[in-house]
Amino acid sequence: MRIVVAPDKFKGSLEAPDVAAALEAGIRSVDPAAEVLRLPVADGGEGTLEAALGAGFAPWPVTVTGPVGQPVEAEFALRDRTAVVEMALASGLAALPVDEHGEPVLDAGGATSRGTGELVRAALDAGAARVVLGIGGSACTDGGAGLLQALGARLLDAAGEELGRGGAALARLDRVDLTRIDPRLDSTEFVLAADVDHPLLGERGAAAVFGPQKGAGPEQVRALDAALTVFRDRLADALGETALHAAEAPGAGAAGGVGYAALAVLGARRRPGVEVVLEFVGLAGQLAGADLVVTGEGSLDEQSLGGKTPLGVLDTARTAGVPAVAVCGRTTLEPRVLREAGFLRTYALTELEPDPRTCMREAARLLESVGARLARDLPGLLGAAQPPLTDPAPGAVTPDPGGRA
Repeated sequence: MRIVVAPDKFKGSLEAPDVAAALEAGIRSVDPAAEVLRLPVADGGEGTLEAALGAGFAPWPVTVTGPVGQPVEAEFALRDRTAVVEMALASGLAALPVDEHGEPVLDAGGATSRGTGELVRAALDAGAARVVLGIGGSACTDGGAGLLQALGARLLDAAGEELGRGGAALARLDRVDLTRIDPRLDSTEFVLAADVDHPLLGERGAAAVFGPQKGAGPEQVRALDAALTVFRDRLADALGETALHAAEAPGAGAAGGVGYAALAVLGARRRPGVEVVLEFVGLAGQLAGADLVVTGEGSLDEQSLGGKTPLGVLDTARTAGVPAVAVCGRTTLEPRVLREAGFLRTYALTELEPDPRTCMREAARLLESVGARLARDLPGLLGAAQPPLTDPAPGAVTPDPGGRA
């Protein structure tokens, strides 16, 4: 029996490699002879670097500028001449300093993407000719201004002085000088791994949609949107209409507007994050001879069916003719909906432990139990060409509006 275990992280509980390890342990507790291949994946945001390292990329540690200017230990991954850069490690909410309660100290107007640009520069120094930029979980709303500054761009005020960090400072931007930008960018392929399709500005823009997650109130959201408009206009002075068109492109508003800088200046090509990750981890090739694929994430909901990791894995498995089951912390979806989407069965931790806090705290133990149950169910699962939509077996999911695991 060959089983490919390809989950995303269970946010707030376990990283994807730990989810895969717990499921494998449970499967082997019932079937020690099972061939289990762990292939942790991600959707292009947080966890993308872990997926790359699990696929054989080498880690390259780098000390970079954190979101509010403090040094942060981060890394990128390199294989051959392809680098994977995860923005969250350098410029994400998790890279912010914390208060006495352990909560991140948000700075929506002052946080910068500079550290992400420093990771890109380090990847170029290491010989990368292709850079996959995984964005998500960012702490900044600076339109990628910091990223560009790290790569040699100069953002100047009316007095010719370099602007400080953060999106709020862009309100004083008078001129963008790209004459000193790293010349290696012209010969480097950039892939923007992003599922977000928001533009840079307006009601669906970076500030309006994502600013509140980073601590911006209504007035600051309006001020940041205005500052990003200035940034777009000054960048258009330097680049022409390319900068104006890029601001409207799907994904420009991703990661506080870092998507915009990547599209307008780096010439990045936007692709769905999970598609990019599944490609570099080689999921399609690993499915040869597999009897089953196990995927999942912390919360399986409508958003999951809109193109997140579980659906990406499911689609790849379906193409290969391999049945797939899903594992999650909780789900808001009916079993019928999940069956119709293509999952043979779905297992939720809340079936074993209704308390969401316990689910999150003891996710590893519960996942081992799910893995064992899955192994016991496997003969029946694989023997049923068309499993019924009703009367799910013990351990199969039922709707649970409880907390996220």
